[in-house]
Amino acid sequence: MTNGDRYRNYQPIIFAFLFITGMLFGTVIVKMRFFSGNSLKESFLNFNKYDKLNDVINYVTANYVDSVKKETLVNDAITGLLSKLDPHSTYIPAEEFKQSNESLEGNFEGIGVEFRIENDTLVVLQTVSGGPSEKVGIKAGDRIIKVNDTLIAGVKIENQQIIKKLKGPKNTKVKVSILRKNIPGLIDFKIIRDVIPTYSVDISYMADKETGFIMLNRFGATTYDEFIEGINKLKTEGMKKLIIDLRGNGGGYLNAAINIANEFLDKKQLIVYTEGRNRPRTYEYAKSSGSLRNTPFAILIDEWSASASEVLAGALQDNDKGVVIGKRSFGKGLVQEQIKLADGSAIRLTVARYYTPSGRCIQRAYSNNSDEYYMNFYRRILDEDVKDTIAKDTIKYHTPKGKVVYGGGGITPDIFVKQDQKEFSKYFTMLSNKGLIYEYCFSYADNRRDSLKHIYKNATAYNAQFTITSNLYSNFTAYAAQKGVKEDKNEKINSELIIKTMLKAYIGRNLYSNEAFYPTIHKIDHTFNKALEVLGNSKLYDSYNAKK
Repeated sequence: MTNGDRYRNYQPIIFAFLFITGMLFGTVIVKMRFFSGNSLKESFLNFNKYDKLNDVINYVTANYVDSVKKETLVNDAITGLLSKLDPHSTYIPAEEFKQSNESLEGNFEGIGVEFRIENDTLVVLQTVSGGPSEKVGIKAGDRIIKVNDTLIAGVKIENQQIIKKLKGPKNTKVKVSILRKNIPGLIDFKIIRDVIPTYSVDISYMADKETGFIMLNRFGATTYDEFIEGINKLKTEGMKKLIIDLRGNGGGYLNAAINIANEFLDKKQLIVYTEGRNRPRTYEYAKSSGSLRNTPFAILIDEWSASASEVLAGALQDNDKGVVIGKRSFGKGLVQEQIKLADGSAIRLTVARYYTPSGRCIQRAYSNNSDEYYMNFYRRILDEDVKDTIAKDTIKYHTPKGKVVYGGGGITPDIFVKQDQKEFSKYFTMLSNKGLIYEYCFSYADNRRDSLKHIYKNATAYNAQFTITSNLYSNFTAYAAQKGVKEDKNEKINSELIIKTMLKAYIGRNLYSNEAFYPTIHKIDHTFNKALEVLGNSKLYDSYNAKK
């Protein structure tokens, strides 16, 4: 018998021995994972790919005294892990991820209504022009009582639950039962859902004979196209100067901000650069001479302008373009890389930081304590609101023309506009906190919708002709008193103008949306009016682009 024959005879025994040894060794290792105080690194082998988190989750799921869902444990573990890194790395469950993407992508699928919950009932404020609801005859002021024969009125249903019932894939049907004023009983409508556009531009209109105004609420997939469409409309109406409102704009897609910045810059001017530990420095330059590079403009920012808003404002400020007016912006300069997971959820992980052309890091200081991060933010707002100017940081940078710009997080405006505390009396504050102005305006417009629209054919007519009479104002103060807020005669002088203006603005919004709201509310908007003042004075405007 040869050596080869002997080996073949013993081969099954050798394989059996190795198999049994492997099973026993594996059992020892598993026991050590859960019952030994030593890590595997200190045990038999050094397993670099040992998945401790997965083992713990599996062990808890299998052995915990009460039933637990593995999915919940995994979601909580991921959320906790990312929260320890920075304030903006985050985990997004599948349903939330879908909703967040809809607003940025510029459309969703549904029935096409803007609504408000009033007295536990869904009231249609307006229908999307050309949308499914308008096509079947649903009108502003209609109350949706049932959806697919399920009662949604008077049952304390949440907004998200209603949205879930009304949204749905394109070409699917939904039945809604409507209560309409002066018509007995419910009216049934069968609506075929369709793609509903969402818009980034809230409004574009001529603030005066030469100055256009355009407001961006986000930076999404369609923002640049909407912006150019709005600009072209304003140009046909005589625009020679421009106000861009980024207040409250929390950001979105970086490319949208870059494309808009490109319209104001010369070719090869730097817009923004990013850099991270594992991400090399990447520069974004203007690709062509923009169509608005010779247009005087102002950018309005506030403490809620963040991320892509700050990139746009910082890029133009650092290139000595325009004038930035308002308050210091939020200070979100962390670049998130989005990774979609197999179950439809996603994580957004910070991989780099944004820097303006002068080298300023947009991100303000943070620790891994998110509560402290936001508390510091609120303290900064309160501190800056009581001062005449922003307490500028010691970190100074310079633009190509030598103007000083300030670092330390966020974009510091060229002109700081603080709140006029005299206007915000105790009476006005109580009205605002209880939402009484909006409630009264909704009820007023809802009860007179047809007659008001008959008198004022469009937003332009409403803006020019509608006034808050003494009688209307008295009715409002009586309404507020019934709700527990009585007017202080000593405060009337300070607050009456702002209250009357807001009454007209919100009644107009319920009738004609933003076209009636913003032209009215801008009359008491100090930041907006400062922009008009600066743009109306060429010497003053040029002084903010000169060496300082």
